[in-house]
Amino acid sequence: MKRIATAAGCFFVTACAAGHQASAPTASPGPTTGNPAAVASAPTVYIVQHSSGPADTVIIPPAPFIDTRINAEISEELKVASDSAADAEMLERLDAARPAVRDEASDAGKVLASAVTWDIDVASFNSHDRVQYYLDLFQGQARERMGIWLNRMPRYEPMIRQRLQEQGLPGDLVYLALIESGFSNVATSSARAVGMWQFMRATGRGYGLRVDGWVDERRDPFKATIAATHFLHDLRERFGSPYLAAAAYNAGAGKVGRGLTRMGDDEEDDEAGYSDSTFFRLYDTDFIRRETKDYVPKLIAAALIAKEPERYGFHITDTPSIDVDSVVVPDLTGLDVIARLADTTVAAIAELNPQYLRLATPPHTVSVVRLPAGRGAATRAAYAALPAANRVSFREHVAARRQTSAAIAARYGISVSALTEANPALRSRAPRAGQRLIVPLGGAMSVVVARRIAAPEPSERSSQFHKVRRGETLRRVAARFDVSERQLRAWNHIRIGARLRAGQRLRVAEPAAARAKKAAAAPRARVARRAAPTMAPAAHRLHRVQSGDTLTSLARHYRVSVQALSKANGLGTRSRLRSGTVLRIPG
Repeated sequence: MKRIATAAGCFFVTACAAGHQASAPTASPGPTTGNPAAVASAPTVYIVQHSSGPADTVIIPPAPFIDTRINAEISEELKVASDSAADAEMLERLDAARPAVRDEASDAGKVLASAVTWDIDVASFNSHDRVQYYLDLFQGQARERMGIWLNRMPRYEPMIRQRLQEQGLPGDLVYLALIESGFSNVATSSARAVGMWQFMRATGRGYGLRVDGWVDERRDPFKATIAATHFLHDLRERFGSPYLAAAAYNAGAGKVGRGLTRMGDDEEDDEAGYSDSTFFRLYDTDFIRRETKDYVPKLIAAALIAKEPERYGFHITDTPSIDVDSVVVPDLTGLDVIARLADTTVAAIAELNPQYLRLATPPHTVSVVRLPAGRGAATRAAYAALPAANRVSFREHVAARRQTSAAIAARYGISVSALTEANPALRSRAPRAGQRLIVPLGGAMSVVVARRIAAPEPSERSSQFHKVRRGETLRRVAARFDVSERQLRAWNHIRIGARLRAGQRLRVAEPAAARAKKAAAAPRARVARRAAPTMAPAAHRLHRVQSGDTLTSLARHYRVSVQALSKANGLGTRSRLRSGTVLRIPG
């Protein structure tokens, strides 16, 4: 590819200083054909002068072309939010799953197909009770989500297997990403682990991932996979067994190591380390948590299904592996601008670049933005021709004394509602002198980008949590953060009557997954309300039993009858509750 430089003094659709004349082509760009907005506004044309040879004409679709896609963009955003919320709910259910009495006749996993092989030891342990339990669960309650996760897998599986192979690890450890996140790059757990590989912030940074207010590389499928395979390599080197390495990935190497020490296992080989069977001996102790005990059985069950999905009733579409081009940008650049240059949607660019939390690359940093395959050369040429001032579709404005929202909006030629939407603080009060505002300039989609610039991803903001001070009560904390006591109890699993401890960390804002679920459900709820006067009963909520909880206290808390709560969980009205049990709360 030729090296490209912008000719000095070039202007949009006019002659540049070198005397080149640009004119719009007679044929419209392919994707805009028949688009009224695109026809009404001609494309922007730049003359790009090479260091040698003739100049190239670079055509950039006009901003209105993006505006015509707003409904599709918003629909896609709602779909992603709904999908993420459903993932989070099912992954939490899987983590909370407890042993149950099984029908021995359903042990289908005990018979393995001879044509299928694994490079982790599935054959020796596939008949374990908890493997069978998760096989049933994946085919039962979790069937719908499991089908979605299996259909996501082909996009990333070849890349992950290659990285595992480079680290000398079994390729079938790819199924860890299946049970960790359902191959979702935006998954966030209640413990604030993030991304496909569910890295905690400190661990991710320890393996070279950037995590700050602009970029969270735990969400980058390529970089996070490199970090995860290095982490798993280190754990396998320490323990020798892939299954113990997997358990340590879930619980931490220290907890697994201490469990082995307490177990007094004397079968460690000085060179090879522990065997996989050691994990199952550790499983039979109380030295590791239930979640960690179940992690390997869950992995084996996932491997059984993923290798033979049709056998278990899952249909997998022929999805190609992820294939991308890229463009290198030297400074702050909006992903909506990149989408326009690449003649694609913001949703498509955001899906390939989930690590950019604010829908923009960070300032003063050279960044790589991934593009749909085949869009690289044209986008790089278009970006090279783009004036630096046009790399973002917003501007920063510092409010002057007594300056109103209307005056600021008029100065930049936008509506007050667009300014307010990008800066939610303006809804409750007028601009303050010196206040930093983000002004969207590129239409409706740039309002979304500008708002993300003004307020980074909520799950990464410390304002979502509060450290309890001495003497503070739940009522006082609720009043300070303008939420209800009931919400605080629900978000922090605090039982009625429990007192706060000084230093206790409280969540004081709704979790991101719950917000996403509500946002996704809102449009459907409005349609449903218009369509029918009555709604179906709400879906069951889940409650993890805390020490001191009783059926009576929970019924009072959730405003349901003891009888309804008991019936929903197959309990007697006088049953005693065990800490850690997950109850269904009837709607």
